[in-house]
Amino acid sequence: MPRATRPPKTRRIKAARIHHLPESLDVGAEPGQTILEASLAAGIPHTHACGGHARCSTCRVMVLEGLQRCSPRTAAEEKLARHLGFDCSVRLACQTRVVGNVSVRRLVLDCEDETLAKEAAHDVARGSAGDERTVAILFADIAGFTAFSEALPAYDVIHTLNRYYHLVGQVVCRHGGTINNYAGDGFMALFGLDKPEDAAADAVRAGLGIIGAMDKLNAYIGPLHGRKFAVRVGVHCGEVVVGALGAKDNQHLTVIGDAVNFASRLEAANKQAGTALLVSRDVVRQIGRSFKVRPLPARKIAGKSGMHELYEVLA
Repeated sequence: MPRATRPPKTRRIKAARIHHLPESLDVGAEPGQTILEASLAAGIPHTHACGGHARCSTCRVMVLEGLQRCSPRTAAEEKLARHLGFDCSVRLACQTRVVGNVSVRRLVLDCEDETLAKEAAHDVARGSAGDERTVAILFADIAGFTAFSEALPAYDVIHTLNRYYHLVGQVVCRHGGTINNYAGDGFMALFGLDKPEDAAADAVRAGLGIIGAMDKLNAYIGPLHGRKFAVRVGVHCGEVVVGALGAKDNQHLTVIGDAVNFASRLEAANKQAGTALLVSRDVVRQIGRSFKVRPLPARKIAGKSGMHELYEVLA
């Protein structure tokens, strides 16, 4: 009598684990479930304005770990991701299935986020959303300005600052830059928004021009107030995100990124180094031998880890 054969064993696919932030909650995802379906089943209030049909971006998540264990983008997700400029780690939860453990962070958390997400999509359509670029950033600040401002009436301080900004604004403009932000006696200028290949050299020329322009300004404020201005300048170049920032009806173009922070730190480092114009190694690489520079001993920069090579621009 033939021996009975056992039916082949079926391999049971295990549920994947999705670690959700900011809730710090682990959710199981059954085979075939999307991230959105799994989170909704677990009671997470996952925003999905279009109902989960890839017609909006409000369900988007950032995949922090396990991107390789996510399904490829669907055609609908790819179209929206390309339109909004998402990098590979930002996925639509309604379109993404997982085949293993992942960690994700929801990027739209409440009604205000949902409104901002819709506005961001509208901004991209108008070409005004964030855009990655490589620019040169110049920070300048007046040395000892606090003592100057404390010794004069506020209206005199404003008048003097306006005179200063009128003068340095001409220098920045002459070298192809744009003053992007003012903060008291300090400002940030951007170079390379139109001509990125000359950004570093233009910024350094502007820095030297600003320092030289103080002779003209001091000839005015010296006899008037018995004081003189000296400026400190820092220049760095790197990748930033350029975009509109602020409330909907009061937005202005600005830049965000570590390169901005480092340029600001360079300007501040002049005080300790006893210099007037400091630039980074990245700037020196860009400008070549066009300027006379003096390397300084590698040093720590406030707010930055490690040691950094700085260069004083002399001429």
